[in-house]
Amino acid sequence: MDLDLGRIGIWSLALTHGDRAAAGEAAAQLEEMGYGTLWLGGNPGGNPRGDLVTTAELLAATKRTMVAPACVSIWHQPARALAAAYHALPSPMRDRLLLGLGVGHPRTDQHYHRPYTSLHDYLGDLDGLPAPIPRTARLLCAHGPRMTRLAATRAAGVQPHLTTAAHTAHTRELLGDGPLLAPSVSVVLETNPGAARAAARTALAPYLAQANYANNWLRSGFTADDLTDHGSDRLIDALFAWGTLDRIAERIVERLAAGADHVAVQVVADPTYGFPLAAWRALAQALPLRNAVGRVGVGGEQLLSNP
Repeated sequence: MDLDLGRIGIWSLALTHGDRAAAGEAAAQLEEMGYGTLWLGGNPGGNPRGDLVTTAELLAATKRTMVAPACVSIWHQPARALAAAYHALPSPMRDRLLLGLGVGHPRTDQHYHRPYTSLHDYLGDLDGLPAPIPRTARLLCAHGPRMTRLAATRAAGVQPHLTTAAHTAHTRELLGDGPLLAPSVSVVLETNPGAARAAARTALAPYLAQANYANNWLRSGFTADDLTDHGSDRLIDALFAWGTLDRIAERIVERLAAGADHVAVQVVADPTYGFPLAAWRALAQALPLRNAVGRVGVGGEQLLSNP
């Protein structure tokens, strides 16, 4: 299966947990705006609606756009049940589906244990089924080096969340050429530094207490002081793109220049499960959603051209 994610997609908690009728309407509008992939933030596998019902609804609401749950928790979806739900979808829907698989967080999931081994074994369970989920139809939601190397051989690629451009470049080195690298970038459409950082800190708060995220930030060169008091300005400014539309677009394009194949853009919005259509539309005008050139090296003069 050839993946056609486009260069830019939208990552949204509302697409997973928001009002279902509004989610379908938003999905259709996002497709019309030119976004290549809809990333279902949160934990679709832990959604009370279960399996891939929410994903199927958004696939039905669109015609061309890829839909990617990011991420389905391996603790909530046994491999056999997930594969059965996947193959129950019509073939045209499966062609536009990329399943993100993840292990969640140690502080919030009572089943969490031996994350690397558990995910490795889960992929083995998927591969051992009579009707497995193809490697090309699954992505690992992870940011550590071991998980990244696992993604390079056992999945289509990896989606890291809340990382830096330098992390994207390092992840590309670990993956090598070929595997998909689709980091998410969280953005705040606010030019006032205090207001922008305050909104970013609210969005970051649930992750600051998670050891797996903290360890990744420490590996990326931040210190323990950066992780205290709701996150330092240095941490916030590295993890979140804020400012003018042009500045935010530059920060997103920076990820493509660093080696990403695709960037999943999360608009930090209030309420969390709302649909910031005006913001998505404004970004669509500023970002290279169609006719983008291919990957370029870091520091390359030519990045992307607007349509």
